[in-house]
Order: sequence, then C-alpha cells, then structure tokens
Amino acid sequence: MKYEQLAKDILEKVGGTDNINSVFHCITRLRFKLKDESIAKTEELEKMDGVISVLRSGGQYQVVIGNHVPDVYAAVLAVGGISAEGAEGSANESGGNLFNRFIDMISGVFTPILGVLAATGMIKGFASMFLAFGWITQTSGTYQILYAIGDALFYFFPIFLGYTAIKKFGGNIFVGMAIGGALVYPALAGLTAGKPAYTLFAGTLFESPIHITFLGIPVILMSYASSVIPIILATFFAAKVEKGLKKIIPDVVKTFLVPFFTLLIVVPITFIVIGPIAVWAGDLLGHGTLWVYNLSPVIAGLLLGGFWQVFVIFGLHWGLIPVAINNLTTLGADPILAMTFGASFAQIGAVLAVILKTKNQKIKTLGYPAFISGIFGVTEPAIYGITLPLKKPFIMSCIGGAVGGGIIGYAGAQGYIMGGLGIFGLPNFIEPGSSIGTAFWMVIVAMIVSFVLGLVLTLVFGFKDPVETAASVTPVVTQSETLIEQEVLVSPLAGELIPLVNVKDEAFSSGALGKGLGIVPTEGKLYSPANGTVTMVFPTGHAVGITTDSGAEILMHIGMDTVQLEGKYFTVHAKQGDKITAGQLLTEFDIEGIRSEGYDITTPIIVTNTNQYLDVMVVDEEEVKPGDRVITLVI
Repeated sequence: MKYEQLAKDILEKVGGTDNINSVFHCITRLRFKLKDESIAKTEELEKMDGVISVLRSGGQYQVVIGNHVPDVYAAVLAVGGISAEGAEGSANESGGNLFNRFIDMISGVFTPILGVLAATGMIKGFASMFLAFGWITQTSGTYQILYAIGDALFYFFPIFLGYTAIKKFGGNIFVGMAIGGALVYPALAGLTAGKPAYTLFAGTLFESPIHITFLGIPVILMSYASSVIPIILATFFAAKVEKGLKKIIPDVVKTFLVPFFTLLIVVPITFIVIGPIAVWAGDLLGHGTLWVYNLSPVIAGLLLGGFWQVFVIFGLHWGLIPVAINNLTTLGADPILAMTFGASFAQIGAVLAVILKTKNQKIKTLGYPAFISGIFGVTEPAIYGITLPLKKPFIMSCIGGAVGGGIIGYAGAQGYIMGGLGIFGLPNFIEPGSSIGTAFWMVIVAMIVSFVLGLVLTLVFGFKDPVETAASVTPVVTQSETLIEQEVLVSPLAGELIPLVNVKDEAFSSGALGKGLGIVPTEGKLYSPANGTVTMVFPTGHAVGITTDSGAEILMHIGMDTVQLEGKYFTVHAKQGDKITAGQLLTEFDIEGIRSEGYDITTPIIVTNTNQYLDVMVVDEEEVKPGDRVITLVI
C-alpha cells in the first residue's frame, strides 16, 4: 500500500466514497463519476503531490496521476472499501448531455480492454515485421503461434466486449459473454456455404442471401468476428431485457431463468435484426470516414495530427477509437488513428526543448520521466506536467503533430492493427503478410519530423520559464564594491551542524537534490527557516517543503528512511498552502523514539533550486540553534 495516503487524500478531496458513483482508470487517469462535482476540492487536489492535474470531461471527474495510476487505483479501491466488481458502475449512473453520456459509455466499454488489445496488437505487429524482414516464414510454427496470440483477442472481440459492455450497462457479465460467443460460433459460419434458399433486398446495397431461418423468420448470416457495434447494441438490449425480467420472475428461480429468457430473447433478435443493421451501419461508417479522408488526406492529417492532443485533454479521443476499430473490421485498415501517430513524438520533442532550456529544477525533474513515458506513447505526464502549463511548448507540439499527420496523410499510410503506442506503434503500419512499403518509411519520416519540429520550434520561440525572481532580498556590497543580492536562511533546528557530504544518504550527500547542510538535532522541533509558503508536507510528517517569499525552495527531511515509520513519533503543525513566518513551528518529533527504532536522526536542509543561485554559502559552525544564520543564497 505504497499509495495508501495518496488514495486517502484523493478520496477525501473528491467528497468521500459517499460522493462516488463509480471509478475506473485508463493509462494515466483516475476517472470518477461523482454524484456532486461541486463539493470536490479541485484546487486542493491539483496542488497535491502525486496528482498532475484535474479535468472535467465527458461527464467524468478525471484525476491525472501518471504512469503509476494502476497502483493508485488499487489503493483507492482498498482504502475506500470499493469492490473491484462494482467500481466501474453502469451506464445508469451516466449523467449530463447525450454527448457526455456517449463518451462515458465508450470509455467504460473500451478502457478495460485497451491494455491487452495493445499488447496482442504489438505481438501481431512484430510477427508481421519479422515476416516482412524475412526472419521467419508464413508457414513456420513460430509465425503461426505468434499470429494466433496476436489475432485471437481481435478475432473473438465480441466475447471480450460482451463482458465489458454489459458490465457498463449493468447486466450479467456472463450473459454478455455468451451473446458474444454466439456471434462468433464457428458452425454458423459454415452455413453460408452453398446456394442460398433465396435473397433479400436483391439489387440494393443491402442484398443478402438467406441460408437459414429461425422459426420461419429469415436470418441474414454475417461475419461478426472482430466486430464492435453489434455486440455493444446487443448487450445494451440484453441489459434492458434482463432488468425487466428480474421484475417479473420469482426470486427462487431468478438465478437461471433470467439468463435463460435473456439469451433466448436477445440472441435470435440479434441475429435477425440487431446484427445485420449494426453491420450495415458499420460499413456505412467505415466508408463514410474513408470518403471524408479521401477528400484530402493531407488536410485530414493536418487537422487530426494537430488537434489530437487537444482531443486527449478533453477525452474526446474516445469518440474516434470505436471508429478506428470499426474501420479495421470493415475495411481491413484504418487511416484515422494512423494520422495522429506523430503527435506523441512532437510532444516529447517539446519536452526535451524545455528540459534543455529551463533553469527551473522542478520542471527538469518532471521532464525526464515525462520524456521517457512519451517515447512509449503515454503523453499525459508531458502535457499536464510540462507543456500545457507553459503554453507555447504545447502549441509547438501541436504544430509538429499537424505536420507529421499531413505527411502520413500524403503517404497514404494506414494502421492495420490496434497495437502499441509511441515507438511500439511502428509495427501497426505493416500489413500482415506483406512486405514493407514506402508508406511505412514515410511514417518514420513523419515521426522524426514531428519530433524535430516540437524540439526546434520550442527552442526558437521559447516560453516563460517559471523561475521565481527574488522579491525581498538584501543588497550587499562586497569587498570589490560589486553590488550583489542575497537571502538568508536561519536554522530550523537546534543541534550539531555537519557538512552535507557527511550525510549518510547518497541522494543528499552527492548534492543531486541541491546544496545545503545537515543537522543532528538535539531538540525535536522543526521551525521555518524563512518567511514563505508550505508547498509540501509529506503524509508521514517526516519531510516538509517550503518556498520562501524570495523564491528559494527548501526541503527539510527529518532523519534517514523515516518514511517507513509511517508517521509514528511525528506531529505536524502545518499543512500545504499555509503562509508561514521564520521561526514558526512546523513539526514536532520524538528523537529518542525514532532512534529506538534504529533510524538515523540526521536532518538534511536542502535548497532544491540551487541552480538558480550564484552560490549557496553555508556557515562554518559546529552547534546551531533555531534562528541562527546558517545559509546565505547569493543571487
């Protein structure tokens, strides 16, 4: 339960478990459905360590966490006493307008399966890549098994979507899977062989040969393997039927009669009515998107590539995912998501430029993991933590993504699988069983161009670096009569002062976190070293961070590895956001109690934005008491 305290704080800030209808997560976000969003403390949430941003979109209250969101989600369920089965809720909880309800429904149906869909797609993509490079043959057992692993989920997609869809709609998950299984039942596919008994809608776009009937009603046999729309509509209908049956069937026989009648009603109606109409609608949707794309692939690429990250911010990208999957089913390839491929690389190009250009240590620290996750297609940490707050880098990344999308549109490149993201998305553009063509190499060109544009444009046009300027500093005249400025920090503790290099923790002693000093306290009271604002109080009370009124960022870490005490022996007297004055009591701690547990009580005092100063000078003293001058910051 590494994230237990974070989970507790998030639950408290969203209004408690009583205010939660449902919660699930995607790659980087906790997605809450709240009963009353107005009581959620959004500003406080956004200031919390561990939370990147908070968004409201698609009828959801989204708390952006980052790459470790699955662990935080698990902690939220455990701390809140929310069962995994009931966590995602149902469509009945969806509020807001029709569009918000649609986005919520789509995300609820597809989010649980996206990870394994990407994983199997990557396996299928790499199998196609190995085949294209001539490393394996199409008849080899290696290729056959790899392709089976990669293709099985997509081929039997209706079964998997039967689970997620009917769960979203509030029905029996096994009924949903049974409906999906019936749609891809192998024996039915064999019935289309031979001469049909007669043909319906002859001479029209909907011409359909009839091979079988159900109770005398003609059944239009379709291929439902890999399909999306039929199973979603069928499970929506099934959830309604099941709800109605539960009202009229006695409790003593509900367990088997409700699914009995649900399947007996829904499956035939799906084969006779819902399925064919859904397949025709999917065909029209696929050809409709292809028609729009063919009007001008370059313009389509510019628009989708340029606005894709904006869609992600507002959750609107969920509206395009089923369209892309439908295109793969009906057309065998999808040009829509393909044109957004360069956006993530433009984003990390902009992030790299920020890392190179900024003098703000906090942004640099956030930038490295955001850059790495962006390489693999997860750009939310980069967007919310770096480029969007700085504005210009986000705009430059959108321009880079637009140019990349235009190049992909010009090349006519399409995705043939729903595979990996970022660099792992390249195999998506290799048609299974085919050699690598020009379009694939143009995708690599688009990727590189997007990255370079995001990097260069951000470097050229710059951004307002959030380096806080000193406001209350003291002018000092040095011996050479050169005017400089300084800020003085006083000792927050009573005790023995030691050089930072002697602190028994490499992260501190190496100076990687910034310059400073160490104090071995003789009194268990931590005071503020300057006037400022509390920017961080670790939940266990062992560490406090402040930003002084002059812009110095100070970290005070009581003891080594004392986080493992989980708050034992610590009493905190300040909270994040508090305005404080020099000498104000921040934390009390039991020195002997901490030592009795085997922990070193040495307390590093670190200036974490050291690189913003000409020098960080530490006094040469052996003993200090609260209020003594210990650090001088030269600006």
